[in-house]
Amino acid sequence: MQVPSKKDILARLGIEKLNDMQETANTTIIKEKNTLLLSPTGSGKTIAFLLPVLNILKTTAKGVQCLILVPSRELALQIEQVWKKMGTGFKANSFYGGHDIETEINNLAQAPALLIGTPGRIADHINRASFATGTITTLILDEFDKSLALGFEEEMSFIVGKLPHINKRILVSATAAVTIPEFTGAQNPTILDFISETPTQGLELKTVISDEKDKVNTLVQLLSYIGAESTLIFCNHREAAERAGKHLTDLGIDNAYFHGGLEQMEREQTLTRFRNGSVYFLVATDLAARGLDIPSVKHIVHYHLPGTAEEFIHRNGRTARMNATGTAYLLLHKDESVPAYITEKPEVLELPTNSPLPPKPEWTTVYISGGKKDKINKTDIVGFFSKVGGLEKDDLGMLEVKDFNSFAAVKKNKVKDLLRKVQQKKMKGKKYKIAEAR
Repeated sequence: MQVPSKKDILARLGIEKLNDMQETANTTIIKEKNTLLLSPTGSGKTIAFLLPVLNILKTTAKGVQCLILVPSRELALQIEQVWKKMGTGFKANSFYGGHDIETEINNLAQAPALLIGTPGRIADHINRASFATGTITTLILDEFDKSLALGFEEEMSFIVGKLPHINKRILVSATAAVTIPEFTGAQNPTILDFISETPTQGLELKTVISDEKDKVNTLVQLLSYIGAESTLIFCNHREAAERAGKHLTDLGIDNAYFHGGLEQMEREQTLTRFRNGSVYFLVATDLAARGLDIPSVKHIVHYHLPGTAEEFIHRNGRTARMNATGTAYLLLHKDESVPAYITEKPEVLELPTNSPLPPKPEWTTVYISGGKKDKINKTDIVGFFSKVGGLEKDDLGMLEVKDFNSFAAVKKNKVKDLLRKVQQKKMKGKKYKIAEAR
């Protein structure tokens, strides 16, 4: 197997060159036994540790060589997708709660070189003896402070205790004030602190004042002012996110909500709809503040104030990423004050009172019950939707092909006719369920 060059990998990722943090991490991780990488949300940490991992993996070795533990299934999937896009030639799989465990066990029949997973699911597989742990030499704990905050310390400690041959440990966080647990074995690591080099230099902060305590009518005014641009609206609790989302729907604003209480498929479809422009407004808990693949967010709305400065930074890190610009809005009741952790004085935005509601998105997401494991690719979907469904090139937007399902953004005015034409038709010799994603 021939490992691709760094130049080829960056070309596949659409990156011209690595940033300073990524260059430093690449060199340090290869050289040092224990590394602590601290860098803000949106700065490119995933590439920063995956590139050196590629140099560490051995083409002649059998079994899992590198284990990456993450706090959420979304982060696991994101890392797996980046690795596959790199085209390394090394197999990678992501394991997490809500995923079919039999499929995961089957994937382990030919063990991946890179295994990514949440602590609970990886601990489950170790208890089942689904894979050999003695071949693992590299351990990465991505967003490890988040995993600890979610209560995964026991599972993480158990997992690390079952890895007898670790010779390289990489801990990654977007938070500066972190304590390294003893169980990691990463004593006296080389610390790469890039927290001060924030990627949100292009962030503009504004305050919006509400006369009403529930603030939903002011939120409608704000979203009407923002218009048809991708916006993340943060609430402090999942019940509040659902309630705010339903209020917006009742008031005529299309949106989706996202939190940890949703089933995996619901979360997957919601993020896909937000990414591809089928919905402009995503109401979410802090689960969406980091570790998710949500590019090009233009606006952040703090419907509820975050409790700490770190949460505030993580939320805002979803916009103004990689030299882009963005705006964060503090939605405050007239009796609320700007939190003390915000040192700059935000501009107060006076909203117009009679703005029309935001326009409806022109795209709808279509779900397809087949994916990579069914040998389906983007070209197959484009061809099928064009020849059988009658779509023109401009009728199709972003396509995402996952292992067992796929999603396509389709012009809203074409969806009904498309679904009528493709029902009971075969794509690559097989019938698939094709429906509008919700």
